Amino acid sequence: QVQLVESGGDLVQPGGSLRLSCAASGFTLDDYAIGWFRQAPGKEREGVSCISSGDFGDFSTHYGDSVKGRFTISRDNAKNTVYLQMNSLKPEDTAVYYCATPEASDCLYGYSQYHYWGQGTQVTVSS
Repeated sequence: QVQLVESGGDLVQPGGSLRLSCAASGFTLDDYAIGWFRQAPGKEREGVSCISSGDFGDFSTHYGDSVKGRFTISRDNAKNTVYLQMNSLKPEDTAVYYCATPEASDCLYGYSQYHYWGQGTQVTVSS
């Protein structure tokens, strides 16, 4: 059974950093792409970042325009975990963050392409 579990969300001040984790089970992590999405109250779910499958550096990463240069996605296949390092956080980054997989090796556009989702972790950026 495919399962994704996010952790690492917290309350942080503007300019601070957080690292989110997405622990996968029920499948081999390096077989599938993993995406991070977020949803703020009253807003559409937004794609944040995605990492394709692959090992030894043979993978691609993608970022939404609003997080480029501030967020970094990475994967540790040995731990079956994907990370999202978030730096220079802004109040507009406040949202519930979800990880998901499209059950495909490449990152796909649009959250409807992602079949398995975690339960989400809350990130709040506020002073």
